[in-house]
Amino acid sequence: MVYSSRVLALLLALCIAIITTLFLSLFESVGTSALVVAFFIGFSVSYLLIFVVLEFLIFREINKIYKLISKLKKKELQHIDKQQSAALNPLKTINEEIFSFADLKQKEIDELKKLEAFRKEFIADISHELKTPIFAAQGFVHTLLDGAVNDKTVRTKFLKKAAKSLDGLDMLVQDLLTLSHIETGQIKMHFENIDLYKLTEEVFEQFENKADKKDVHLRIESQNRQVMVWADWQRISQVMTNLISNAIKHSFDGSEVVVEFTQGKKNVTTHVRDFGEGIAPEHIHRIFERFYRVDKSRSREKGGTGLGLAIVKHILESHNTKTTVDSTQGKGSVFSFKLPRMKQSGTEAEAE
Repeated sequence: MVYSSRVLALLLALCIAIITTLFLSLFESVGTSALVVAFFIGFSVSYLLIFVVLEFLIFREINKIYKLISKLKKKELQHIDKQQSAALNPLKTINEEIFSFADLKQKEIDELKKLEAFRKEFIADISHELKTPIFAAQGFVHTLLDGAVNDKTVRTKFLKKAAKSLDGLDMLVQDLLTLSHIETGQIKMHFENIDLYKLTEEVFEQFENKADKKDVHLRIESQNRQVMVWADWQRISQVMTNLISNAIKHSFDGSEVVVEFTQGKKNVTTHVRDFGEGIAPEHIHRIFERFYRVDKSRSREKGGTGLGLAIVKHILESHNTKTTVDSTQGKGSVFSFKLPRMKQSGTEAEAE
C-alpha cells in the first residue's frame, strides 16, 4: 500500500478552513459572503502548503521505505491487518512492518544458530567416532613395527585386532555415506511388492551366530508365512537389519527377539520386540539422532556406529512412514512401523 499525501492534505486543509471560518464568524462585521470567501481561501492555501510539505518532506520518503520493506519481506511473513485509518498513521504502520520483518529475521538467525550448534556437535561426534578405530589400529600396527611382529602369536593377535578396528571404521564410513545419500536424495527408492516374512528370515540368518553367543532365540510371529508389502527390498532390509541387530545387542542373555506382523486392510505393521534393558523415557525422543547413545561407554563396548537408528528413520520417512517406540526399563523395547500392503494390479497401495 502506497500512502497518499493528497488525502491527508485534503483533510487537514478542510479542518483548518472550518476552524478559520468559525473563528471569523464570531465577529459581527464579517458577512456570510466574506465567510465563504475566507473558507475557500483558507482551504486552498492550507491544502497547497500541507500537500507540498507532506509530499516532498514526509510521504515521498515514507513510500520509499514502505516499498523497500515490501520487497524485503518474504512470503512466509504474515502481514499485519491494517485498518482503514492506517493511511492517516503511516509511521505507526511502518513501525509495525519493520518490527515484523525484524522478528522474522531474528527467527532466521535463531535457526541458523541452532544449525551451527548442530554442525559443531556433529563434527565433534564424527571426529571422536573416527578417532577411536583409527587410534586402535594405529596402536596395534606400531606395536608390531616396534618388534612384536617377530612373535608369531602376538603378530596374528594384533593383526586381527587391527583388522577389526579397520572393519569398524569401514562400517562407520559406509553408514555415513548411506545416511548422507538418503538425506540428499541421491538414493532413490525402488518400490515393488516384497515379502516381509522372507526378508526377515534372511536377516535372522545373518545374526544366528550373534544370537547364539547370547543364547537369544529369534522368532517370527505371524498368521501367514507370506507378508506382502509395497516397499524397497534393499532399504527395508537395512531397516530390519538395524532393528534386529539392536534388539539382540540389548536383549538379556537367554531371552528372545520377536518380529511380529499385524496385517490391516491397508497396512502391515511390523513390530521388533526385545526383552532386555529397555530405554528410559528421557532418551526415547533422541535415539534416532546421529551418534546419540543412551549409555556411551556401554554402547561402544557392544559395537555399532551410532548411526543405525538415524538410517532407519530416514529410510522409513522415504516410505512416508515412521518408527514408534514403546519401551519399559528392565523389560525391553518394541520398535514398530507401518508399510502399505502389496500393490494390486491396476491399483496403487495406500498408506493410512
